[in-house]
This record gives sequence, structure tokens and C-alpha cells, in this order.
Amino acid sequence: MTPAELLAHCLGKPGAWQDEPWEGDAVVKVAEKIFAFIGDGTAVGVKCGANRAEADEWLLQYPEDARVMPYIGRSGWNSLRIGGAIPDEEILEAVDASYDTVVAKLPKSRRPSSA
Repeated sequence: MTPAELLAHCLGKPGAWQDEPWEGDAVVKVAEKIFAFIGDGTAVGVKCGANRAEADEWLLQYPEDARVMPYIGRSGWNSLRIGGAIPDEEILEAVDASYDTVVAKLPKSRRPSSA
């Protein structure tokens, strides 16, 4: 999967839009909440579980390609390397799950109508 394909998948989600809150670091948001950290496209940061214990399953299954994200990792966010052992389909499913988790926490009035 290329960085452009990853970004296109993220932006295909209802209400998704790209932002660059830090110079050179692309993120994708729904409403004002980030659901995918794209960065330079070599990895994607996503919410991988409701808590750290759930997200740690990724670390156990893909020890070379999944990492706890700095600062927000304690809340279940991991960075998943693109082009490594994690199949592209699983990465896209993780993006989808992250999006769904973030949308579910939005007030109903802020949720995209087709989400």
C-alpha cells in the first residue's frame, strides 16, 4: 500500500478531512477529532483498542511493525508500519475501527450523517 492509497482510504470515510496540525505531519480527522495519524506515510497511528491491554494484541502479533504511540499510547493508540509484516487489509481494518471508535464518541449532532 502506498501512502497515497492509505490517505485516500482515510479520506473516503464520511466526514473525513486532512489536517496538518504539526508541520510535515498529516492527520485525518472526523469533526475535530483525529482518527488516523499519517505522518510521512510509512506508518499509520490509530486507536487499536478501548484500552492499552486490547491494543497490546497488535504488539504481540506484530512485534517488529506495531509500536505504542508516544503520549497517547496509554489510551490504546498504536503506530502500525506500512509495508512490513502487517497485511494491508489488516491496516485498513484498523483504520476503519479507529474511525468508528472516534465517531461513536462524538456527540450525535457532530457525527457524519452517513457514518
